[in-house]
Order: sequence, then C-alpha cells, then structure tokens
Amino acid sequence: MKAKSFSGMRCSVAGALEMIGDRWTLLLLRDLGLGLARFEEFQSSTGIANTTLSTRLKELERHGVVERIRYRERPPRDEYRLTEKGRDLWKVITALREWGDRWDASGYGAPTIEVVDRDTERELRLALVDPQTGQSVPRERVTYRPGPGADEAVHALLQRASARPAS
Repeated sequence: MKAKSFSGMRCSVAGALEMIGDRWTLLLLRDLGLGLARFEEFQSSTGIANTTLSTRLKELERHGVVERIRYRERPPRDEYRLTEKGRDLWKVITALREWGDRWDASGYGAPTIEVVDRDTERELRLALVDPQTGQSVPRERVTYRPGPGADEAVHALLQRASARPAS
C-alpha cells in the first residue's frame, strides 16, 4: 500500500516529508553526510535491499538532493554526492541524532557518534540562532507566525495552537 501523499498540503514540513520522509532515505542521508558515496557502501552500512536502495537513490536524485557521478565505464559504476540542497539536510540529521542521543534511541546508553569542532575538539550542538545577533535563542522564547505563503488553513492552525498553553 502506497503511503498518503502530502503534496497538496501547504506546509514545508509536509513537503520535506514528501521528499525525504522515509526511514531508509534518512539513513542514506546520514551516510552521504558522513562521506559514503557508493551503492555497496550504503548496502553495507544499512543492510538495505538492492531494489529499495536503488529506488531511494533515484528519488533523491529526482528531487535534486543527490547527483550521480560515473566513476567507472566498464562495468558502469556511479557514486552519489549530496547537492547543495542535500548538504543543507545536515541540520535535520543532526537534530535526529541529538534527540536519539538524549533519549537513548539506540539502546546503547551512550552516543555512538559525537560531533565536535575540528579545531577545538569541543562537542557541538544544534541551536536556533538569531541571525542579527548570532545568539542562541532558547525554546521558551520561540513562537510561530504565518509566513508569506500561509493560507487560511495555516492561519487557523496557528491561531488554534496559540490558544493552548506552551508545552
């Protein structure tokens, strides 16, 4: 059974899920971000079936998230590289990893990968930052307002959400 399409929803989250909302795709994005590039590397890392891997890579290519680069002619072999659009997904993968680390989603009791500054070797964390000041903004100060692409449904959603106490 094919999953319901979100393509008609006026929502950036729904649109992003339409492109990359599959668990195999997220693992491929993780591996691409770590520098893996070849079909067999993805298979080895994830255990994904050939047909599933092939389908996911074609979809990522179709959406402009990866580009395929031929590295051998006979037999034909390709590598996959993140495009600028794909590289920008590192924040999504980082947020999932940080959440998984905090709530021990791996079940190992400790993070399996740490993200550190190359120069200082200090651990890094994802944050919402005010672009004018460069300062991190705590979650308690975050609120939402309709953007330029908002329709009546988005305005209604945000109005309903603002009437509820913050969680």
